[in-house]
Amino acid sequence: MNTKFNKSELSNGIRVVSELHPVSRAVSISIWVLTGTRDEAPAVAGISHLLEHLVFKGTKSRSAYQIAKSLEALGGELNAYTTREYTCYHALVLKDHWEMALDVLSDLVSNMHLVQKEFALEKSVVLQEIAMSEDNHEELIYDVFYEQVYGNHPLARPILGTPASLVNMKQSQVLDYYKKTYTGKNIIVSAAGCLDHTELMKGVEKRLGKKKKSQLKDTRKAPRWLKRRHVVERPAEQVHLLLGLPTASFKDSRRFEAVIANTLLGGGMTSKLYQSVREKKGLVYTIHSMLNSHIDSGMLTIYAGTETKNARKVGDLISKEFEKLRKNGVTKSDVEMFKTQVIGNILLGSDDIENRMTSLAVNEIVFGRYKSVDTVIEEIKKVTVDTVNDYIRSELHLDKASGVLLGHGVNELKTWWEDLSL
Repeated sequence: MNTKFNKSELSNGIRVVSELHPVSRAVSISIWVLTGTRDEAPAVAGISHLLEHLVFKGTKSRSAYQIAKSLEALGGELNAYTTREYTCYHALVLKDHWEMALDVLSDLVSNMHLVQKEFALEKSVVLQEIAMSEDNHEELIYDVFYEQVYGNHPLARPILGTPASLVNMKQSQVLDYYKKTYTGKNIIVSAAGCLDHTELMKGVEKRLGKKKKSQLKDTRKAPRWLKRRHVVERPAEQVHLLLGLPTASFKDSRRFEAVIANTLLGGGMTSKLYQSVREKKGLVYTIHSMLNSHIDSGMLTIYAGTETKNARKVGDLISKEFEKLRKNGVTKSDVEMFKTQVIGNILLGSDDIENRMTSLAVNEIVFGRYKSVDTVIEEIKKVTVDTVNDYIRSELHLDKASGVLLGHGVNELKTWWEDLSL
């Protein structure tokens, strides 16, 4: 792949990273703000996400409709999302329209024009979003799980906030948060596609060069994992089961052992759990494992949805698969197959410029440097059957397994759930 990476920094601390893909017709461009749920005070939980909504309600030069129309009229896309660690505003446009995309994105992070009516209206919208997430049990169970395993740590809080924090939030608090956090080193501009870095820098300097200078403040503290087994009684057609263990962070030297372990456990249709619980027993429609990685912590979670009458069988099967994995380890052929699967996924993803734009930004956030696709693949190739088995036996501690059981009739399963081992 004929790509070229560049990185520059404005005098105010804003970092700009880009990767040239000369044959692409498109450009994926984004502005990342290094503030998320874990940076919020309890009284304003959800402020990062609410702010992400509010910037689209209008700027000093564009109405909400003009923002929506700006790229859509060109066949492009404009969107945003908030995580527990950052907020991302991103656009996908044809290469001839990259400057318009940058102009709109810069407008959003620099020139929000917030009126009281729109503030109140958008709070109502987010309250509806919270209510909707409460009805989506497969989504809700992850929020409950975070609350259980991270306790009073900011990572435990839901990204959307709570009804109480939203209702009590003031417009002045949001404006202060915007001015304080959308500055200097907290901002990364990331772009991938057919785009010259020098031209990109000129565009960023023109639009964001007058932003307030600021340095990164290392005030985040790693969370402490709490072993908890929790049940949530809810009217539902299915019981939702979520188990988890603390595991590799983004910076962990054995992160790729964790990736391979996750892939062989529940990463696809060839995984141990999918084959054992769905294909051989037919007890679920959905079962999968997932790595949830943060800068300084991480978790491996296993999710399954099943009928109440089958919840014990599903949980016991998951427990048996873990027992076999820890006792017998994994074979060399398994590790090689799943390494090939992971590498294939990475190579296929590298053809997607949105994927590359995200990768550039995340590597800058986590490592402060560029990691090429080839570099990542070389790191994965270094993983061996011995390092994977060592990782499984040393890191997947049975005595740390936490879980949430959500659905109808789960109170009757509480004792079994609390005693279930992995």
